[in-house]
Amino acid sequence: MARGDLTDEEWFLIEPHLPLGERGSIPDLRQQFNAVMWRFRTGSPWRDLPAEYGPWSTAYDRFRSWAKTGLFEQLMQAMIAEAAARGQVDLDLVSVDSTTARAHHHAAGMVLDGELVKALEEATKQEKGLRQRGKTPKTAGAADPTKTGTGDGGGRRRLRLRRRIRLKAAELGRSRGGLTSKVHLSADRRCRPLSFVLTPGQAGDSPQFRAVLSRIRVRLPVDRPRTRPGAVAADKAYSSRGNRAYLRRRGIKAVIPEKSDQAAHRKKRGSRGGRPISHDPDLYKQRNTAERCINRIKEWRGLAFRFDKTPESYLAGLHLRGAILWIRSLQPI
Repeated sequence: MARGDLTDEEWFLIEPHLPLGERGSIPDLRQQFNAVMWRFRTGSPWRDLPAEYGPWSTAYDRFRSWAKTGLFEQLMQAMIAEAAARGQVDLDLVSVDSTTARAHHHAAGMVLDGELVKALEEATKQEKGLRQRGKTPKTAGAADPTKTGTGDGGGRRRLRLRRRIRLKAAELGRSRGGLTSKVHLSADRRCRPLSFVLTPGQAGDSPQFRAVLSRIRVRLPVDRPRTRPGAVAADKAYSSRGNRAYLRRRGIKAVIPEKSDQAAHRKKRGSRGGRPISHDPDLYKQRNTAERCINRIKEWRGLAFRFDKTPESYLAGLHLRGAILWIRSLQPI
């Protein structure tokens, strides 16, 4: 067994959740699963896979088939359910945070289907045309900015449009660090991830707050899955009326400090501004569990940087890392 590979006890928990192929001889699933772990742990290209893991193309094809079916997300949920069955899941406090992963230039080479590109182009042109209605009419002979022909810079506009479409489909965005993706996550008190959301790097944190919490799902041995934590801790980036109202409707305690400009605006409105917003400082001290979870995830170099072209492949790596963190945190029954 190579360093970082699964032990017999860990494989015993994972094997029941891996599907077998319909044709051909039964493959060595453990070898291929270790190969996928090696690739994300080292961040190396698939073609550099060591010979003891078998042909790189076989491991890559197996990984892509698993990623497309959402197997790694199901595996992480299964390991969370295993921890819940052992009574080792604590949802009294959940922390929410985000981190940015810089994308390698290989990640920008995602190939899109031609029909999808045409459909996205038509949708973009229609949206742009609706925005331009009601403006001054175009003079005779002027170029239509909604058209993507070859004259009057139409070719350049078409090229820029295709680049934007490709980046949007790949969940990549441009920021100060170049091409980046942002990982939004929630973590429990033991620095184990509960949910992931992937967006372009320039996306804001607060709009993804509800999406992250809505993906929390802890299956219990009996009764319905638990989806509502007792309290949620987050930094000032998540301080908004919408997020607080969302938590209040679900009966979740908000441990989110108020921004200074929001406090000043509330005080300026007097009695119409509402009550002062407070949070539990002792619980807020435990918000670092999300940051520590991010550090543990980025111990795998293939996740600290994004080398995958498609967002489902990168998300599959995140869920794989989450499943391994849950497995290696389990205590004997």
